[in-house]
Amino acid sequence: MRNRRVYPCNMIQCRPASITTLILILLAVAGCGGQRAVSPHRAPVSASRQLALMRYSIQVGAFSNQTNAVRMTQRLRRHGINAYHFLHSSGLYKVRFGNYASKNAARSKAEALKNAGTIDRYYIVSPRDYHFAAGSPAAKAQLRQAIVSTAERYIGVPYRWGGQSARTGFDCSGLTMVVYRLNGLDLPRSSRQQWQVGKPVSRSQLAKGDLVFFATSGGHRVSHVGIYTGNGKFLHAPGRGRTIQISSLSNSYYKRHYRGARSYL
Repeated sequence: MRNRRVYPCNMIQCRPASITTLILILLAVAGCGGQRAVSPHRAPVSASRQLALMRYSIQVGAFSNQTNAVRMTQRLRRHGINAYHFLHSSGLYKVRFGNYASKNAARSKAEALKNAGTIDRYYIVSPRDYHFAAGSPAAKAQLRQAIVSTAERYIGVPYRWGGQSARTGFDCSGLTMVVYRLNGLDLPRSSRQQWQVGKPVSRSQLAKGDLVFFATSGGHRVSHVGIYTGNGKFLHAPGRGRTIQISSLSNSYYKRHYRGARSYL
């Protein structure tokens, strides 16, 4: 199999990783990379921090066309709202944002946006709507499978993080963030932040739902992330011009650029 170069991605635009100056700018914006990798057996200072649980979120739209969901996402971002779109199990694209402490707080924000004409109808997503369940090993195993099943819905989809063309990029860390949040775990936005939290996991101990990290832009900085699906495979948004897919960790390219993994359960 011929190796293919993977581009570091971010919420603005994907560009070839060889343009050093541009990469530094993109990393500062907290895109898909930017954290120097450490040994998978040595945790970063903040690696013990647990992920917060998703509480109450606001959901809007039900679009058959992804472009319409992207436009709604962009509209909300222009109002300073960190919204994201996702592919629902119904086959429709929907948009979510926020992690509010109470249902009343979420409803108050939604009503303000509705009165301003930013959104129309909305739905308040409550904690019971998520797959997350703490406690027994069986519950964790179910959650891990739910994370993988959610991610697999995106296979073949040209994932666009807030853009309206392939030029605006396939965002690797945006994908992982959305999949985790849809399952009740408030994963940070960038791969740099994702690398800094969770528990380091050796390659031999990888389990479904763990995140695997790569330095694909040269050097030792993490610039790419995917979701481990089991049997030595991982699901990811590989780069500009390509759809979300499953790849093998034993592939020579990914094996060479592999930097470690994190578990958040």
